[in-house]
Amino acid sequence: MGTQGFQAAQRLVDLVNAVRAHPDLPRDVAVPLLARHGEDPRDLAETALSDADLLELRDAALRMAGILTEEDTDRAAVALNETLADHAGAPRLSRHDGHPWHLHVDRSDAGWADWFLASGSLALAQILTEHGRATWGECAAPTCRTLYLGTGPGSPRRYCSATCASRARVAEHRRRKRADGPSHR
Repeated sequence: MGTQGFQAAQRLVDLVNAVRAHPDLPRDVAVPLLARHGEDPRDLAETALSDADLLELRDAALRMAGILTEEDTDRAAVALNETLADHAGAPRLSRHDGHPWHLHVDRSDAGWADWFLASGSLALAQILTEHGRATWGECAAPTCRTLYLGTGPGSPRRYCSATCASRARVAEHRRRKRADGPSHR
């Protein structure tokens, strides 16, 4: 998979995590996030990205959260197909804003939400087909709800970061020690 698909998938995960942290998706959260992911500043001005657009983008992110938390690959694939059927247009190659040629499936008249749903679904579909499984998910650490995108080699990820994985291992170790009772020396 090329980096373009991964970048769109990471944008998706980052925006969904932002909505989970800031359910109203304020402009001061959304605009810098989209800019970090390469969106043109002119497209992020209030005249191009209205408050209504932000609400629709938030709702789109919440819809995609359901796919990103789906642990069953077959159900994730069905949900991606449904989202693509509802929001995508005919595939086309595009090169713009200094990006190399890449695939677009958003409709030419798509608003922000449809663009986000189509591009995010395509990116996840590319990852799923390359890896044969859903490589994304919600952190398994008990106190974390961060979504992650795992596309590296090896066994499937369960945690959003090495920090959460380490905390979970330490907590499990301490739990086992308590369950075993005090040690006698």
